[in-house]
Amino acid sequence: MQTVTGTVIEGHRVASGLAGDPRFPDGTLALQAPVFAGLGFPIDGYYGGTLNVSIAPHTYEVIRAIRTFRDVKWHPETATEDFSFFNCRVRTGDDAEYIDALVYRPHPETKPEHFQDPSVLEIIAPRMEGIAYGMKVGLELPAEQLRVR
Repeated sequence: MQTVTGTVIEGHRVASGLAGDPRFPDGTLALQAPVFAGLGFPIDGYYGGTLNVSIAPHTYEVIRAIRTFRDVKWHPETATEDFSFFNCRVRTGDDAEYIDALVYRPHPETKPEHFQDPSVLEIIAPRMEGIAYGMKVGLELPAEQLRVR
């Protein structure tokens, strides 16, 4: 298990629906969750938005996802996309316990918009109180799934 400290940053806010995009009023994750559930990978126990964590100056390398879905058609007005998921654990302070979560990775080569910096991990987790932009969080990432560089 690798540990790395990251900083919570503001994302594009489309996963949660806070961007105000009329195509996704409840967020992209709300539309994708039933599709993933239908593929045998329910994510309904997680908050309906992503926690964007910058691990800069580090980046990460994909080794092996726990699940990858190809050609996912999750909205009638968007092209199909590929998605991968990885295990991770998040904690909000040195004395806090780690919380099981997932790294959610829409593949950049199939994603039509809202690209992420290569040092940013998008994480889906249960609702976590007290999260704020600029906050430092600890991440545990399995080295056999993602390698921090």
